[in-house]
Parts: sequence; C-alpha cells; structure tokens
Amino acid sequence: MPKWLTALAILLTCSSVNAQNNLHTLYKAQSIGDMPCRVMAPIQFDKQKKYPVIVSLHGGGGKGTGNKKQLKDWNHQLANKSRREQFPCYVVAPQSNELWNADHLNKLKSLIQTLPSIDMDRIYLMGHSMGGHGTYILLQLDPKYFAAAAPSAGSGLKRTGKFIEPEKIKDIPIWAFHGDNDRVCPIEKDLAVFREMQKLGGNMKLTTWKGDNHGVSAKFIVGANNGVTQFSSQRCSKEPDFMTWLFAQSRE
Repeated sequence: MPKWLTALAILLTCSSVNAQNNLHTLYKAQSIGDMPCRVMAPIQFDKQKKYPVIVSLHGGGGKGTGNKKQLKDWNHQLANKSRREQFPCYVVAPQSNELWNADHLNKLKSLIQTLPSIDMDRIYLMGHSMGGHGTYILLQLDPKYFAAAAPSAGSGLKRTGKFIEPEKIKDIPIWAFHGDNDRVCPIEKDLAVFREMQKLGGNMKLTTWKGDNHGVSAKFIVGANNGVTQFSSQRCSKEPDFMTWLFAQSRE
C-alpha cells in the first residue's frame, strides 16, 4: 500500500476513534440492575425546565454487556451540538444481549424516574432493526407510557406473521421507516402493520426508502431524498422534519 494511503487510513481510524470517544464522553455510563445504559443529558441543563426523553434501542450489532456498542449513527446525530440546542432532551441508550422485552421496559422506567426535570408526557421511543422490532414490542407492553415512536427496519410481527394487538397502539403517533429492498426484515412485514393501522384509522405514517436495503439507520433522523411517505389516516401529522414532528408529540 502506498505510504499516503497508509497515512490516510491511520488518520481516518484515529478520527473515528476520537469521535467514538467523544460520544462516550457525552453519553455517560450508567446501569439499572444488570442492564448497561448510556445517558446523554440536555445541553445547557436548566433545572427550572422539563425535558423530553428519547429512548434509543440498538439493533443486533449493539448486543453485549460492555456498555459501548449500543451507540450507533443516530446517536451521533442526536449528539450534534446544533441539534441538541434546537431540541434539548435526554437520550437514554440501554444495551441488551437479547431481544427487547418487558424486563428491559421496567428497568428503563426505573432509570428514567431517577433523571431530574423530566417531562413524563414526552417520552419518545426509537430504534433500528432489532431496535425497530423492540420499539413496536415495548409500545404494546405499555401503550400509555410513550408519547411517540419511530421504528426503523423493524415490524413488531411475530415469527408466525401475526401482529400483536395493533388496536393497543393505534392512537400513538408512529413514524416508521423501511428500505424497500430490505432482505433482513422485509418491508412486507411493516406494510402489513401499516395496513392494519389503516383499517383502524391509526396514527401511523410509513416512509419507504426507495432502492435501499436494511442499512438505513442513518436516515430517519436527518432524512433523505429517496423517501416516500404514506399516512394511515387524516390523524397523521404531515410535518416532514423528523425532530420537529417528534418534539410536537405529547401524551396530553
């Protein structure tokens, strides 16, 4: 390999490591029971204010117990300084070694209760792949806890293909995202969820990334020009910017 290419590779590696180290500085290590977690506090924290919470569920690549691998590209995007200033909030990123379940939800609730100045009417849930599936699952376990949700490349479908009680979550604002060439979690499963929501007059919109496969986790926060969005009913907000849409949602 030419020396300049070697130098470039070293530079890029160092930049990546530094960026990851900076991310781990912003997302402080915590745990609740045996569940590792990282928490990023609101920028310029003001104890007189109340802040929303974004719960971020990693996919299969984030599995483990080291409390580091769960921070993914959307966690980098949420840590962007200008985005934090415009949308101040907590970001809670737990880590799991298995599929997301009721035990994780209970531990998340316990952790969130310890955070100061929380707006309990604005707890948001998002995740990609296994985390997208987990987003649907946790919503159904306690539909009254979350104000909105954003599953990416997940479906919430059982292996049998049967959706778990869609009527439970039809009133929660959901914005789902999926690549139409996804072979890991085919979009047909998410479309089945969407069709159920249409029948129920649910509050769900689905953005399809045309020509994309499973690796779309960097798109749902910042957007992309290959997205086509469908609405399950007239109840759905037409707001095109994800963070603006998310922060407008409240249980009230």
